Amino acid sequence: MFADFEEFDIATSQTTIHGVRSGSGPPVLLLHGVPETHLMWHRVVPTLAERFTVVATDLRGYGASGKPASTADHGPYRMRMLARDQVEVMASLGFERFAVVGHDRGARCAYRMALDHPDVVDRLAVLDIVPTGEAYARADRDFSLGYWVWSFLAAAAPVPEKLIAGDPRVLVEHMLDTWSDEPGAFPARLREAYVAQFSDPATVHAICEQYRAAATLDVADDEADRRDGRTISCPTLVLWSGSGAVAQWYEPLDIWRVWADDVRGTAVMAGHFLPEEAPEETLSHLLPFLS
Repeated sequence: MFADFEEFDIATSQTTIHGVRSGSGPPVLLLHGVPETHLMWHRVVPTLAERFTVVATDLRGYGASGKPASTADHGPYRMRMLARDQVEVMASLGFERFAVVGHDRGARCAYRMALDHPDVVDRLAVLDIVPTGEAYARADRDFSLGYWVWSFLAAAAPVPEKLIAGDPRVLVEHMLDTWSDEPGAFPARLREAYVAQFSDPATVHAICEQYRAAATLDVADDEADRRDGRTISCPTLVLWSGSGAVAQWYEPLDIWRVWADDVRGTAVMAGHFLPEEAPEETLSHLLPFLS
């Protein structure tokens, strides 16, 4: 899937980040969501690499990236720390300024990076999310049932860790099959890679810690930004599933226009996993935006 890409493992100030790199031209960082790794971009990276230097990484705690010990307040897994990892990785690769495209949890890392490092992120694309603080502020019965993973993975340790260990495939395939409109978009070898990831206790604990941090520290960081009037200064592209929860529960562009100064975007007729279910349509929006 990434035959022409160079693999790397880069030590940051707090952990090690695994990723791949290929292409030439302006740098673009791709950040994955749950339950996936950088492999989720396999259908769009060949085209992107024709025009850009493409870097796709595993977030801290996921895939082959490091899983540093957590703390009682889950601080090592707040998005602010995950974003810092990625900025350090790109600097190590020689990129002091770059575009970032994030899906799901990766999109949460991406917008936090744009807020915390405005001198680094020159374009931001977020796929199928609204900001974490906004999601929790609007949470209702539909949210609690539709986004039950947020509560389950954020539950006190070791409850979700132990339950997932009983049959990790159930959780992974539930995410892939019920959040997508095209379950066939996920090749068997990718499914197995994601199941293997959730079969590793250290990875599962790290992912749970990230959800615990999201419900506490990430919300607090978002609320602080709103109080202080901090906004995302770079051009921002918002794409979301036309059939999913973001479309059903929110007015995504209205929300993002409170958070960012220059926003554009649209729904994509696919399920949650836009780059895999609708790679051509996703690229039709990304290419002109990133160029």
